[in-house]
Amino acid sequence: MGGDPGGHVSAPVRNIVSGMADNIFEHPRLAGIYDALDPDRSDLDAYLALAAELGARSVLDVGCGTGTFALLLAGRGLEVTGVDPAGASLDVARAKPGGERVRWIHGDATGLPPMRVDLATMTANVAQAIAEPAAWTGTLRGVYAALRPGGHLVFETRDPARRAWLEWNREESYRRVELDGAGVVETWYDLLDVSGPLVTFRGTWVFEADGQVLTSDSTLRFREREEVEADLAAHGYTVREVRDAPDRPGREFVFLARRPAE
Repeated sequence: MGGDPGGHVSAPVRNIVSGMADNIFEHPRLAGIYDALDPDRSDLDAYLALAAELGARSVLDVGCGTGTFALLLAGRGLEVTGVDPAGASLDVARAKPGGERVRWIHGDATGLPPMRVDLATMTANVAQAIAEPAAWTGTLRGVYAALRPGGHLVFETRDPARRAWLEWNREESYRRVELDGAGVVETWYDLLDVSGPLVTFRGTWVFEADGQVLTSDSTLRFREREEVEADLAAHGYTVREVRDAPDRPGREFVFLARRPAE
């Protein structure tokens, strides 16, 4: 359940702060190579298994990005809505095979149209990218309203005690790869600031074909397990379970929360 500099180093999480998206997801050139730089999405297997475990037939994927998870769900016959503030990422998602099976929404969870889904998800540490307290509160409210009574919200967040940001540096993250259609790309991450629960880092991409250098800054909030549980309870959810991430044991919390049945 990774998709971040500390795991799949090519893919920072989406920064959904007041409806804004980081450059890595909003710039067309970067959005276009996002999947190629992070082709191993086995972290999504656990979410697919959870959707089956919960018997979900309809899913809201918050922070869907380039649509990888949403399309996996749709390919299994589920009714899927993907929402993301990055228009360039949604353009990539729509153009993928099967893209017409998903309802794509350009925005965030604070302004969703009426719906009643069985399951809402935030994969790849999207929850941490909703760094501003007001945006986090609005997201929890918006998702709650979108769930049917008895529906579930499932998401992950890193355990702050593991200090994952210590691995987000140029020495450990540097890669030079050749991509179809883009040529050779150099990429790495630099840690910029750690201020309490907020961690800011910068991704850099150098396109050797024409020398263009693009950067993207991200700020993540590292919440303690007790803080997340309190936030969920304050917005009406029942926390059913907090699991370990199967692909990153001891590093993340996976929250299974439920909107109570009426």
